[in-house]
Amino acid sequence: VAPNVEFYELNPPRNPARAPWARPAPDVLNYSYRDYGNRTGFWRMLDVMKRCRMRGSVSLNVAMCEHHPEVIEACAKEDWEFYSHGTYNTRYLMGMNEEQERQVIQDSIDTIKKHTGQKLDGWLAPALTYTERTMDLVAEMGLTYVCDLFHDDQPGPVKVRQGRLTSVPYSLEMNDTIVYNVNLVQPRRYADILKRQFDRLYAEGEQSGTVMCIPLHPYLVGQPYRLAAFEEALSYITSHDKVWLATGREIAQHFNSHYFDAFAAAAQPAGDSP
Repeated sequence: VAPNVEFYELNPPRNPARAPWARPAPDVLNYSYRDYGNRTGFWRMLDVMKRCRMRGSVSLNVAMCEHHPEVIEACAKEDWEFYSHGTYNTRYLMGMNEEQERQVIQDSIDTIKKHTGQKLDGWLAPALTYTERTMDLVAEMGLTYVCDLFHDDQPGPVKVRQGRLTSVPYSLEMNDTIVYNVNLVQPRRYADILKRQFDRLYAEGEQSGTVMCIPLHPYLVGQPYRLAAFEEALSYITSHDKVWLATGREIAQHFNSHYFDAFAAAAQPAGDSP
């Protein structure tokens, strides 16, 4: 389960590649809608996950450490992992030069270490924005996995110019932003979608391990009328045997220790050097 713990600026620095808000600035409507997640929705989501014994892999805008330290403390208390989702969800990587992008990654490494004591291992680009060098830099700076690829239900090696990098499956289909804001699904249907996704991956996992990621946004899943469906789905998943309730870091570590080299060799074209 990957809660996106994010902070959106009301008036962020301008990036010509993408507008931060759909409405003219200041977009108080959408700003306050997302702020609801940090003030209210997060705590409801947290309660459900605690009841279901489900740890989170937090996709963190690291500025949250300064804006809402109480949220970070609550996650750390439950032994949740923190991986980076950039600084703010309104500051995009597109248009950055290499040094600027390195600074963003280094800030994430330093901030997460300072506020949580954890080493940063994972990366999900802020607002899913990238440059052609993002994954190379992430690997060079010591991170071990990314959640930015949507091409498989299993971990896999990512070819980078230096170091080792693993892709840990994320999901757009199970993402509550897509489910609720794009597909306009009702909560009961959301629970059914999660259970059907689990059933298929659980069956396939008998032969070869599969990963089910549930990306969350507290301002969406934390709405009062949506919580029962979320809890229903988590309770269903945790009622099954042979389910590893792992964090992104744990999945990446397991893959790196047991499968990375074999997968990387199989993916290497004949006659090509690593």
